[in-house]
Amino acid sequence: MATIQTDAAVKPTIIPPRLVRIKESKDDDLECSLHYLPKPLLREFGHVFNDEHLKFGDGSLNSSGGDLSLLAVPTNQRAREDLVAVGDHIEAEKDRLLNVFLDFGKYICENLRSKGYWSDYIDPCSGLPMICLNCNKVYSEVDGMECLLNYKAHNAGFCKVLMHPKWGSAVYPATIFAYAPAEVVKSLIEALPAGSSV
Repeated sequence: MATIQTDAAVKPTIIPPRLVRIKESKDDDLECSLHYLPKPLLREFGHVFNDEHLKFGDGSLNSSGGDLSLLAVPTNQRAREDLVAVGDHIEAEKDRLLNVFLDFGKYICENLRSKGYWSDYIDPCSGLPMICLNCNKVYSEVDGMECLLNYKAHNAGFCKVLMHPKWGSAVYPATIFAYAPAEVVKSLIEALPAGSSV
């Protein structure tokens, strides 16, 4: 039975922010957390993905019996540089952070999809989904982090800049979405090696 957890009685945060990694290098740590998709982001999710999560698979692999929920896995990486600055070294750092997230997003999504659950991750450069290629609406990472984590942002010209509570604007945000039982995604994240505290 598929239900969407949006009840106010449900605690929205399932796993609070913690550092994890999928590779050996501490340079590849990501802060990630797990949340039921709150009402303010449900509309945004619908604009970006339409009903793609309902069209995925035939349900034959989904054997957990758990209620399916729309979930968000926001990630943040600590950058070596303030990403508001400009220059070739800033672009190289953004490329490094992008590649770390793409590896992480691919790992999480392939794992969930192999179990029969829909998942996708947002390309931080374009704001578009990486797997559902027929979707063309942009997801705002900064707005998502404000809603899910209560992180602050400020305007810099025409851009909103995320301010991490510890790292300031030296942060690279990116998000993964899933339509799966919360316990399945929680177990997957909790099984990841812990990152180094910074």
